[in-house]
Amino acid sequence: MNKHASADLKAAKIRGGVATDQRHDSAHKHVTGEAVYIDDMPEPAGTLHACLGLSTVAHGTIRKLDLAAVRAAKGVVAVLTAEDVPGDNDISPSGRDDEPVLAEGRVQFHGQPIFAVVARTREEGRRACRLAVVEYDELPAIIEIEGLDPINDKLVTPPLTLRRGDAAQAIAQAPRRLKGRMRIGGQDHFYLEGHIALAVPGEDRDVTVYSSTQHPSEVQHMVAHALGVPSHAVTIEVRRMGGGFGGKETQSNQFAAVAAIAAKKLRRPVKLRPDRDDDMTATGKRHDFVVDYEVGFDDEGTILGVDYTYAARCGFSSDLSGPVTDRALFHCDNTYFYPAVHARSAPLYTNTVSNTAFRGFGGPQGMVGAERVIDEVAFATGKDPLEIRKRNFYGTGDRNVTPYHQTVEDNIIHRIVAELEESSDYARRRRQIQSFNNNSRFIKRGLALTPVKFGISFTATHFNQAGALVHVYTDGSVHLNHGGTEMGQGLYVKVAQVVAEEFQIDLDRVKITATTTGKVPNTSATAASSGSDLNGMAARDAARQIRRRLADFAADKYQVPADQIVFLPNRVRVGNQEIAFDDLVKQAYLARIQLSAAGFYKTPKIHWNRDTGEGHPFYYFAYGASCSEVSVDTLTGEYMVERTDILHETGRSLNRAIDLGQVEGGFVQGMGWLTTEELWWDEKGRLRTHAPSTYKIPLASDRPKIFNVTLADWPEAHVPTIHRSKAVGEPPFMLAMSVLHALSDAVASVADHKICPRLDAPATPERVLMALECLRAEARK
Repeated sequence: MNKHASADLKAAKIRGGVATDQRHDSAHKHVTGEAVYIDDMPEPAGTLHACLGLSTVAHGTIRKLDLAAVRAAKGVVAVLTAEDVPGDNDISPSGRDDEPVLAEGRVQFHGQPIFAVVARTREEGRRACRLAVVEYDELPAIIEIEGLDPINDKLVTPPLTLRRGDAAQAIAQAPRRLKGRMRIGGQDHFYLEGHIALAVPGEDRDVTVYSSTQHPSEVQHMVAHALGVPSHAVTIEVRRMGGGFGGKETQSNQFAAVAAIAAKKLRRPVKLRPDRDDDMTATGKRHDFVVDYEVGFDDEGTILGVDYTYAARCGFSSDLSGPVTDRALFHCDNTYFYPAVHARSAPLYTNTVSNTAFRGFGGPQGMVGAERVIDEVAFATGKDPLEIRKRNFYGTGDRNVTPYHQTVEDNIIHRIVAELEESSDYARRRRQIQSFNNNSRFIKRGLALTPVKFGISFTATHFNQAGALVHVYTDGSVHLNHGGTEMGQGLYVKVAQVVAEEFQIDLDRVKITATTTGKVPNTSATAASSGSDLNGMAARDAARQIRRRLADFAADKYQVPADQIVFLPNRVRVGNQEIAFDDLVKQAYLARIQLSAAGFYKTPKIHWNRDTGEGHPFYYFAYGASCSEVSVDTLTGEYMVERTDILHETGRSLNRAIDLGQVEGGFVQGMGWLTTEELWWDEKGRLRTHAPSTYKIPLASDRPKIFNVTLADWPEAHVPTIHRSKAVGEPPFMLAMSVLHALSDAVASVADHKICPRLDAPATPERVLMALECLRAEARK
C-alpha cells in the first residue's frame, strides 16, 4: 500500500472533485512566470527564425517581386514564395480555395503575406523583409461596407435567411412601426501571447509543429495539405496558449504552414513569431456589422414583426464568415419572441484582412441589434426599456419558438431578470438617477438592465464530437489527454475534476497533458463554449470504461455481486472489505486487465438545415443578466462605469471559481468591445490601430467601481450535460450590453428621454459626445 492510499483511506470525500472550487491548474505558474509557452521552450539545436513579408497595398496585381537584396541580407538562409509551397497553396478552413499560404500574383488586403524570410535570428529576418522590392498594379479596393448592396454586391459565402410568419404583413398592419440602422464595430483579439509556431522536421515526411492554436486538428490538416503529405505525417501539439478568444481557431494555420514548409525544406527547426504590429495587421478580427432593422409594434410596446439585414465586413476570403454571420441571425432574437420575423445575412467581400471567430462568434452582434430595436420601441412608447424587454420575453408554454423554428425549452430568463432587478435595486436607483440628472448640469448618469440568452453547440453539427484518452498506471496515478485546448479558461482542470470524480481519487493524482493530434485524432476546435461539454463527456466515457473493468475484475476475484462494488474516496469497497484504489489497480494489472481507454462523445438531439433555415441547432441555452450604471461628462463625452451587477447561470457548475473568472473576464472584454476598442482603416486600406499605442483595450481602472458578480445557485441544465453544468466561455461576453445601454440612457437624458440616441458601437467618448450634440440639436427644433 503506497503513501497516497494510506493517507486517504478514511477520507469522507476526495480532494478536488466535481462542483468544488479549484484554482486553475497553472494559475501559480501564470503569476510567477513559470508557465511554459512555445516561445519559452528551449530551442532545438540549429533553430532558424521565419518572418513574413507583407503587402503594402490593399488590392492589386504584383508586377514585380525582387527579393535579391533580401536573399543577400545578413543572416538570411532562405526566402520562400508561393512557388516553394510543395502541396496546395491554400489554408481556407471553408475549403473554398480562397486563402493562400503566400499570395501569388495578386494581393487582396494591406498586410497580406507574400513571402517569408528564414534567417539565423528573428531580428535578421525582420530586417531582411524590409529590403524587398515589390511593385503593384493597384486595383480598386473595397474597404468599408457602408453603401454596399447586401443583395447584389460580392459576398464571400452564400447568405442565410431566417423567416417565420409574414414579417412584412405584420409590420405593415402594426399600429406603430419604425426603421433604422446601427453600426457595430469589430474587435482585435489582443491575446497576450501572439501567434507562434515552432516546426521540427522528423524523418521521412514527418514534422512536429508546436502551435498556439485552438484547433490542432485543423492545423494538422492544413499543414499536411500545404506540404502535400498525409495527415499522419504531421503532429500538432499545444500545452497552453496565452489567450485565444477565437483568434487562434483558424488564424494559426498560416504560421504553422509557413514554419513547417521552411523546416522540411531546410531540414532544420524553424520558429515563426510575428511582431505584434504584424500579428494585428495580418490576422482576422471580430466582424463589424451594419444592421438595418424595421419593426412593427403596438402602443404597449409588444413587438409584432421585425425585419433585419445583418451586413458584415468579412474581408477578402470566406474563413469562418459564413457560420459567424449565421450565428448573428441565430441571436437576433436574444431573449425576445417575434410573432413574425424575417432576417437575412450579407457576408460582404472587402479588401481587408479576412475576419474570423471571436468570443460569441457573431452572437454578440446579433444581440446588440436586437437590443437596439428594444430601445427604439421603448423611446417610441415612452416606457422604461426594461419594461419593454420583459413584455417581449419568450414564454415558457407558448410564444417560445425562435426565428429558426427551435422551441425554447429551458427558459429561465424571467426569474434571472426578476432576481437581478431586486438585488441591484433597479427601481430605486432609477428614481435616484432621474433626481440626480435633474440637478446636475454637466454630469449625467444612466442605468440599464439587459438580458442574455446564448445558444450552445457548434451550428456545424459534425463538430459536436470529442475524444479523450485515459491511462491508469499501476501506482494508481492517472494520465489524461483530450482534444480540448487550454487558453487560460480553465478547461484542463475542469476535465481533470471529472476524471477524478469518476475514479473517486484526489485531483492531484490526475495528470493533465498537452493536447496533441498524436493521441486524440480528428478533434473539434475548442470554441463555441463547448470545451467542457464535449471533452468532459469524452473523458468521463473513457474513465467509466476503465472503472467498469475494475469493478468487473473485483467482483470476479472476490466473488461478490456487482452491486457490492462501490468506489469510495481513494478506495473501493468490495463486499465487506475496502481496498485502496492503488492496490486494486495493481491487482487488475497482474490479472491482465486493460487500464487504458479511449472515450468518445457526440452531442445528441441537434440538427440544422441551412437551406430551409429550420432545425434544432442548439443543445441548450445559457442565460444571464447585467445591470450597469454609468456617469457621463456631457462636455467631453468621457464616462465611467460606476457599478455593475451580474447574475449569470452556469447550471450545476463544475468549478464555480473558474466560472466566476470567466464571467468577470467576459464582461470586461465585452465592455471593451462596446466602448473603447475601435478598429480603423484609412482610405488606402491600412489598419491604423495595430498596436497598444493606438488600440485601447480596457485597463484595470476601467472596470466598474462596484462590481457584483453572482452565479445563480438554483439552475441546472435541463438536458444531460456533464454533471448538469452549462457552458461559460462566451455567454458572459454579452452581459456588457448593459454598459452600452446605460450610456445610451445617460445621453438620452439631455433630451428628456424623448429621443432614441441611436448610439453606435463602440461608444467611444467621441461618439458619445457626437450623440449628445445631435440630441441637443434635435431637442431644440
